[in-house]
Amino acid sequence: MTNPVWIIDDDRSIRWVLEKALGRESIPVQSFATADEALGALGSAPSPAVLISDIRMPGTDGLNLLREVKSRYPELPVIIMTAYSDLDSAVAAFQGGAFEYLPKPFDVDQAVALVRRALAESVKQTGTTETVSAAPEMLGQGAAMQEVFRAIGRLSQSLATVLINGESGTGKELVAQALHRHSPRKNAPFIAINTAAIPKDLLESELFGHEKGAFTGATTQRRGRFEQAEGGTLFLDEIGDMPAELQTRLLRVLSDGNFYRVGGHQPVKANVRVIAATHQDLEVRVRDGLFREDLFHRLNVIRLRLPPLRERSDDIPILARHFLQKSAQELGGEPKRLTEAAQKYLQAQPFPGNVRQLENLCHWLTVMAPGQSVDVNDLPAELRGGAREQGHGGDITASINALATSDVTRRPASADWLSVLGQQVDQLLISAPGEVAELLTKQFESVLIRRALSATNGRRIEASQLLGLGRNTITRKIQELGLENSPIESQRDLAQFATTMSEIKSSV
Repeated sequence: MTNPVWIIDDDRSIRWVLEKALGRESIPVQSFATADEALGALGSAPSPAVLISDIRMPGTDGLNLLREVKSRYPELPVIIMTAYSDLDSAVAAFQGGAFEYLPKPFDVDQAVALVRRALAESVKQTGTTETVSAAPEMLGQGAAMQEVFRAIGRLSQSLATVLINGESGTGKELVAQALHRHSPRKNAPFIAINTAAIPKDLLESELFGHEKGAFTGATTQRRGRFEQAEGGTLFLDEIGDMPAELQTRLLRVLSDGNFYRVGGHQPVKANVRVIAATHQDLEVRVRDGLFREDLFHRLNVIRLRLPPLRERSDDIPILARHFLQKSAQELGGEPKRLTEAAQKYLQAQPFPGNVRQLENLCHWLTVMAPGQSVDVNDLPAELRGGAREQGHGGDITASINALATSDVTRRPASADWLSVLGQQVDQLLISAPGEVAELLTKQFESVLIRRALSATNGRRIEASQLLGLGRNTITRKIQELGLENSPIESQRDLAQFATTMSEIKSSV
């Protein structure tokens, strides 16, 4: 191979590292300190086999260099690297025709392997750079989020159905919005619906609309979310909780592109891109008969996994800084600052509520922290006092269990139990606004199911009958609450709990 790899970066140390690494692999290299120097050499020097360029440089930046190079050499692989790792840069690089996106600091071996792959493949990239509207903040410089940014960039010109997997609070809707905003459908509507938040009897009408007179109260024709999203993107959040009969209707829409309004007889053409999201393992739900396998395969064209915050703890300082600035702007004050000790403490937390929980924490600190500098002692008490293992709602679990296992002579009355609950609600209203009901409901259901399983020695059908739940419901909740391997409480604990609940019931 005679044509060299071109390296364009104003940082001399980066050029030196890459020169040495590629030189050891017998790959010829030519380096430039600016994009303007490289552009001047195009045509006069041997054309590059691969071009590696920084984004931010004096004079012409890397994205403009990319555009100019691709206009002259459409099949030339261009690798864009930057220390400013953000979504817009990744999307702009891929839309401009970049072969790959390499965030700094990078692993040298990884960079060399990437160059070798670029040399081995002559991939013709299409698309043009364009100015996009400001995206909702998706911040992250760690490897986990860079993979997400890469995926969004690669999918920016695709209309493929996407399935987003991620825990609650990881930003699934933000990713869906970014996929829409950077797609050819960006000028059409983005419509979102949480399929788990709408009652089963209403969800069909919400999705597909209804005709006048279709049911009692249907006084006019109503367009559903599919029609509202015409030409754009429909985001179906928590798709794993969709009722079985609606799964069938959704499958039909994805299969032939047509649907019927409730009470309607004329098919309606659906011209939408569907992006679905769930925090659940759909393969498990398929295996348990709770989700249609054919619908799963229709949705699972492209799967995108969002990492939980505990897997990207390096991003916590930059996220916290952003959320503190955002809260200060909303409240009209100076942003608080985390001390290094506070940052390290937060990076060691599991954050079961993920980015949403961190954002709520920063809002709490903006309101409640006494000074501009926030230290560990300024963090909420539940975060400093053992919530590391339990997350939000751990105190209420302990309180419920304490009630259930206390001796009869020392057992609190129902008023005391409700007082504990009230105190916990007050605390969560500050530390986790918007999540209170979900957090407490999960903890309460967890206690109920574990106790019922104790009473039946783990027999789920009998436990569901004791609780008045359906068999499928208790199976689903056991999976959602992570109780598959939960130890069964002793019969003594069960007897104490039953007596406690009996007394509470009689006193209410």
